[in-house]
Amino acid sequence: MLLKDIRDYQILFLSLFLILGIGTRDWTLRPELIVVAIVTCLVTQWLAERATSIAPHLKQNIANLLKRSDNYPHQPNLNLINPQKSTSLRSAAITALSLSLLLRTEHYSTMILAASLAILSKFIFQIHHKHFFNPANFGIIAAITFTKDAWVSPGQWGEDWWYALLFLGTGGMILKRVGRWDTTAAFLGSYALLEAIRNLWLGWTWDVYFHKLMSGSLLLFALFMITDPRSIPNAKISRLLWAASIALLTFILRNYFFLSTAVFWALFALAPLTIILDYLWTAPKFSWSFVKSNLSFSRRQQLTT
Repeated sequence: MLLKDIRDYQILFLSLFLILGIGTRDWTLRPELIVVAIVTCLVTQWLAERATSIAPHLKQNIANLLKRSDNYPHQPNLNLINPQKSTSLRSAAITALSLSLLLRTEHYSTMILAASLAILSKFIFQIHHKHFFNPANFGIIAAITFTKDAWVSPGQWGEDWWYALLFLGTGGMILKRVGRWDTTAAFLGSYALLEAIRNLWLGWTWDVYFHKLMSGSLLLFALFMITDPRSIPNAKISRLLWAASIALLTFILRNYFFLSTAVFWALFALAPLTIILDYLWTAPKFSWSFVKSNLSFSRRQQLTT
């Protein structure tokens, strides 16, 4: 049923942002590329889940076939033709909408490459059944790296205050349910502090400072991408350190290497740090089912320890 899962609200809000951006910001985004991104993400998710669900049964059938004898006739495992129902199509839809909001290209093939690699990264790069790359961010970096017609426009939202209020309101609602507001606070707080120190050091006016922090793309990144609960560190102290590290690397890449897409490269480069932090500070792994059942965070910890 719709709006029973917190991801339904995220899909609704991202779709609203997409309509708003096309309608009010004069984006050159073609609607057919949005369709390509959604279809590619959903199909790749379904195929990857089906492949991973039937692989153990297929392996068992082959092993039984090799051991077959007259005394032990082979009985095929029929679970092979009845895979489990997909449970992550909502997450795939969120990845598709995130790519549509952030990635720009002129060719279908580039969007297909970004969307398929974004979903496959969840199945390839994982430790203990937990992926550590943000799927949409992985797809963006892959498209920028492997093609010549992909780009990201960090300034596409401008610095209008009402966009900031909209993103903060909707993002705050999601983060309150998911319980990952600390990650956004650590990232934005650290980045704002570093920019304030640099602003004072250079003697610039505060208009420059607020111009950087009011970027709609920066807020979207902080509220909807860096807080992906399935790929970020499990423990609170780990998330604070991880988010502050991404803010520091973003600050360096943006101000000393003049990289306009610094936030995306910083998240991509430090994503594997999640593995080490989860090893140093253990905590229950996030599950969408606990959020769906409206369990408190303390109750989730009791059920997973």
